[in-house]
Amino acid sequence: MKHVIIYVLLLGITIPFFMHETQANGASKNMVQDERLIFDFNNTDATDYWRIVNDGVMGGLSKSEIIFSENKTAIFKGIISLENNGGFASVRTISRPYELHGYDGIRLRVKGDGKQYQFRIRTNDEVDGISYRCQFETKNNSWIIIEIPFNQCEPVFRGRVLQDVKLILADDIQQIGFLIANKQAETFQLEIDWIKAYKN
Repeated sequence: MKHVIIYVLLLGITIPFFMHETQANGASKNMVQDERLIFDFNNTDATDYWRIVNDGVMGGLSKSEIIFSENKTAIFKGIISLENNGGFASVRTISRPYELHGYDGIRLRVKGDGKQYQFRIRTNDEVDGISYRCQFETKNNSWIIIEIPFNQCEPVFRGRVLQDVKLILADDIQQIGFLIANKQAETFQLEIDWIKAYKN
């Protein structure tokens, strides 16, 4: 009889443990489903999706490049020049539908140089035209995670904030990228580990 009582007591302790573990696993799965990887640079095919667009399109002299490192990251770096009315460098993906219906924003894991950068989104395949930006600060030589809600991205055209333009819709996103334009001549380097879409 004592053995039966001990067994029942042990069973009573064990069952809740497994219930909690199951619930934790379920929560973990939901968390995974709430994110979608867009780029992590582990696949060499990712290198084919990026292109440089600097102020040379407007006569400027800034220079930049994107390098894909042995650590499976992307490094966007260069020199900003203010000559010839220049002052910006950028890198962006080629145009393609990202199919982000239902997602609320973008998360980035980046390591910067203490400078300010912009994450840029476009809803068309044009080189010029309206884009949506969210500015973020980096910490010198430190990895950080940046969260960019779509509804906080402001529409801009050639650095000018636009009014009466509709908010960005996740369904419409065709290009993403990074831009630096701090109105000063400087060198810069931004390393990108991964880019993900997230749901609240």
